[in-house]
Amino acid sequence: MTDRETVSRWLAAYEGAWRTSGTAALAGLFSQDASYLPAPYEEQVAGLDAITQMWERERDGPGEVFTLATEVLAVDGAVAVVQAEVRYGDPVRQEYRDLWVLRFRDDGHCIWFEEWPYWPGRPYSAAADPSFG
Repeated sequence: MTDRETVSRWLAAYEGAWRTSGTAALAGLFSQDASYLPAPYEEQVAGLDAITQMWERERDGPGEVFTLATEVLAVDGAVAVVQAEVRYGDPVRQEYRDLWVLRFRDDGHCIWFEEWPYWPGRPYSAAADPSFG
């Protein structure tokens, strides 16, 4: 059973891993067979090895300047929903809000990580896309 405290500790470890050199910390966060969906309708990244490769491609490195604010919105059994707000740079050059849907194993490893990101100034619905319709 997952609870808010467990999810909060996992989130702190996730941020710590992002701020740490290398990818060794990911083995403490994700199961070997975890899947990571970077956005709805995107191709999932399957397996810890693939997640670590994505991790290295997506970040500038452990010295990257960013702030991460998270709030656990809901926990139901092994599933948690988290709201995240990320700001990169100082001054801020990129920011977004995100919902994360996380599924955990009994051992605390994440087996499923799904993002629903929103970037300011970008269309967020099919109706906002001029090619829609």
